[in-house]
Amino acid sequence: MSDAVLARNATIAEALAEAARKLDAAGVPDARRDARVLMAEAVGGDIASVLGRPEAILDDAARSGFDAMIAQRAARRPVSRILGRREFWSLPFSVDASTLDPRPDSETLVEAVLEHVPDRGAGLRLLDLGTGSGCLLLALLRELPNAWGVGVDRNGEAARTAAGNARALGLSKRAAFVAGDWGAALGGGFDVVVCNPPYIADAEMAALSPEVALYDPDSALRAGSDGLDAYRALVPQLPDLVKPGGLAAIEVGYNQAGLVSDLLRSYGLRVKSPVCDLAGVVRCVRATVEAA
Repeated sequence: MSDAVLARNATIAEALAEAARKLDAAGVPDARRDARVLMAEAVGGDIASVLGRPEAILDDAARSGFDAMIAQRAARRPVSRILGRREFWSLPFSVDASTLDPRPDSETLVEAVLEHVPDRGAGLRLLDLGTGSGCLLLALLRELPNAWGVGVDRNGEAARTAAGNARALGLSKRAAFVAGDWGAALGGGFDVVVCNPPYIADAEMAALSPEVALYDPDSALRAGSDGLDAYRALVPQLPDLVKPGGLAAIEVGYNQAGLVSDLLRSYGLRVKSPVCDLAGVVRCVRATVEAA
């Protein structure tokens, strides 16, 4: 079917088939799924409603909006960047050019922290270093109703985006977001510190998918010749940030867990068992500060 015919009288099914063909040709993974998500956005419904009425004719506004979104996705712009939002821990987060696109793998950090917390009703103090969209801190605050937290990001615009997410989720009274260089300007006494730092080595940047390389902030990805620069900057601060008995939970890249664990030990932290993501890859290194 030609684009001209599609533009005049395409049904949802026809438009989806043509969109999936375009996305496949552009090398987009899961082309059919992405087309359905974008169609749902175009018609103002959900995927179930899209699949439930394949014979419906798209009106002009829906056709135009859908075509524009498919063109962006064919240019390898991620769906989350097109929509301006991403679900994380079953919560909606706004994302923009200043923030890393939250990954499902990072939910491993939330699980690792919750596993460590014996009393979810305790009034814990949380710190999220390199907060980006605020997804880690805000997911934890949703699960820990009496906790309070601070998110720090070197990019002031990211800190503002995270604050907006806190307001949208009804968590702004328990969360503060500031621009800063890791935890350098903060006092200590945090029960939990979480961090998803940059960990891509310079030589590995070229191998990233276009969705990551072109649209995630370079500063949230690149971490020097061996991918460990951010860890070297933040780990020395942890003994002063984490209270005795408290926990640091840090995301790591592939094959980095051992090196990061050694770095933590060199600063006197006690490394606990690592936590794997759903693919069985070690995603989170945990360490505690020994009580005096």
